[in-house]
Amino acid sequence: MSTTEAPVVVAALRTPIGTAGHSLAALRAEHLGAPVLRALLDRLPTDLDPDDVVLGNCTGPGGNLARLTALTAGLPTTIPGLTVDRQCASGLAAVDVASQLVRGGARFVLAGGVESASTAPVRSWPAVGDTEPVPFTRAPFAPPDSDLEMGLANDLLAADAGVGRERQDAYAARSHALASAAQATGVFDPEIVPVAGVTRDDRPRAGLSVERLARLRPAFREGGTVTAGNACGISDGAAAVALVDAELHRQLDLPGLRIVASATAGVDPARPGRGLVPAVRTVLERSGITLDAVDAVEVNEAFAGQVLACCDELGLDPDRVCPEGGALALGHPWGASGAVLLVRLFSRLAVRRQGRYGLAAIAAGGGLGVAMVVEAC
Repeated sequence: MSTTEAPVVVAALRTPIGTAGHSLAALRAEHLGAPVLRALLDRLPTDLDPDDVVLGNCTGPGGNLARLTALTAGLPTTIPGLTVDRQCASGLAAVDVASQLVRGGARFVLAGGVESASTAPVRSWPAVGDTEPVPFTRAPFAPPDSDLEMGLANDLLAADAGVGRERQDAYAARSHALASAAQATGVFDPEIVPVAGVTRDDRPRAGLSVERLARLRPAFREGGTVTAGNACGISDGAAAVALVDAELHRQLDLPGLRIVASATAGVDPARPGRGLVPAVRTVLERSGITLDAVDAVEVNEAFAGQVLACCDELGLDPDRVCPEGGALALGHPWGASGAVLLVRLFSRLAVRRQGRYGLAAIAAGGGLGVAMVVEAC
């Protein structure tokens, strides 16, 4: 695939990731996303307004959250907004949508995702006849016979793939160790926009050993292998990128990430964590780049067993994945997590120049996967 005039990410930032109910719990989604949009504009040596704002979100109040966030950020009222819901893959899907807008003629789009699990509205199904309203826990992802809870579905995926408890705990401990080391040495600092006085991710825990993780009980089924320790944390946060066309990129003369290819795929909704496997295979085929040629791999670590099952199926060494820790340690702000992957790739490839090609991949409820290949330029 030719990438000569492909869209280019020229800036990428995120909030700290807060554990739900903790450091960012008082902030609604638009108040998480707005500071990131404002900071992206401040990073660019141009007064050009974006043509659009595209943001992913899963559990917010509804309406057009991207438009609300843009207005909260003080952007001109002439700039529209588009909210994307592809569940956990929403943030990466939003950047994909934005790249298509740029290919279609837009010069500059802000795109990413935002999630405030802490302030998500409490809803209920309406009463029918003499019945009481039924609490609404989440939207259905699939017909009832295949609409399993994420924890159970990914526990079963790990079992299907033969990924045992010890291996999952070891991978989770690795994620925390890597993220804690990166946090301690300031690796994350340049990509983080402080919000409400919060400057650091809540969740990374130094010294979280396999032995400590082994004491935790299965969380989703008797005899299962997924626990609170080898699963991600429910989180709050926002992440976004500034995406420009090739001509504007040349004018700005900034290091960036060229979007080489993207792909979205579907799998059995009863095993949603597998969704990133066909998405990765398709995006590599579209890009003409082999997995061995990819220098930086960022996969959303929803569950250790899920990541390991997907790595095994792809023939991907798990030690290549998230070498500075992933969602197991940082947290998983659902609608933002796909964009967080791109922020991490931007930091590694465009800022620190640690390689040429990057791969971002994420699975989502309903049996979906989104993947993207980028190239440092």
